[in-house]
Amino acid sequence: MASPTGTSAAPFGRMLTAMVTPFTPDGEVDYEGARRLATYLVDEQRHDGLVVSGTTGESPTTSDEEKDRLLRAVIEAVGDRATIVAGVGTNDTPHTVHLAQAAERAGAHGLLVVTPYYNKPPQEGIYRHFMTVADATGLPNMLYDIPGRTGTPIHSETLVRLSRHPGIVAVKDAKGDLFAGSQVMAESGLVYYSGDDLINLPWLSVGAAGVVSVVGHVAGADIHDMIDAYLGGDVRRAREIHERLLPVVTAIMCRTQGAIMAKAALNLLGRPGGSVRPPLVDATPEQIEELGADLARGGVKVEVR
Repeated sequence: MASPTGTSAAPFGRMLTAMVTPFTPDGEVDYEGARRLATYLVDEQRHDGLVVSGTTGESPTTSDEEKDRLLRAVIEAVGDRATIVAGVGTNDTPHTVHLAQAAERAGAHGLLVVTPYYNKPPQEGIYRHFMTVADATGLPNMLYDIPGRTGTPIHSETLVRLSRHPGIVAVKDAKGDLFAGSQVMAESGLVYYSGDDLINLPWLSVGAAGVVSVVGHVAGADIHDMIDAYLGGDVRRAREIHERLLPVVTAIMCRTQGAIMAKAALNLLGRPGGSVRPPLVDATPEQIEELGADLARGGVKVEVR
């Protein structure tokens, strides 16, 4: 299925969020809530795309069946007007291939494939893993480089090698090395997406096509405006938006785990979120109070519906 928002310069769109997976009070996946949340993000928060079952979607604690049902629910809700990227990465190459092929059958527009975690493969193992997954479907792949979680970075040389595969088109970077990213973009043609809300604007300044956000759950329209302003040459306006959102970024990304605070923020807004699954723990009352104040400081209206 062709991406409804992708272009050659931004194959997955420009403003994406790694969507949380809403849960019911008894801890089950809230598929209807996921449909409503996806619709809110696309239609009200101006998202070009959504990542389903990324880390923020608590993919380590959802089953393959839950991932498939969740992906199909989101595609049904917004797949005609937003790029839906399925998070399929694991530290087991055959399992990742299985999830990638299931996502293609479900109708995903693309795949997010994280570096294998915990087992710390050498660069040749990382290369073979990504190549095998890219060979397994006809979907475009976005590689996710986040050594703080996986334990292993994707070296620049490995990224350049991987870029020769026609199905590997982009990198979601949460490594934070803007110079290395610039070199890879110059040498390979890979499209970069900021995977760290703290430095979305700096990534745009060195050539990133867009962002895969967490803060976008509550400030997607603002981040979209920032991207538009920067790419339109209004750097001052982009910086103003960046600075206004600093309290929101701090609240969601800097105090505890991002999925915890993104769900807490959605709950404050009366949007589908719910609790988190163990081993994550829900935000404390003190964290929620501080979160509400920071959202208000950043211009996010906290009005429970």
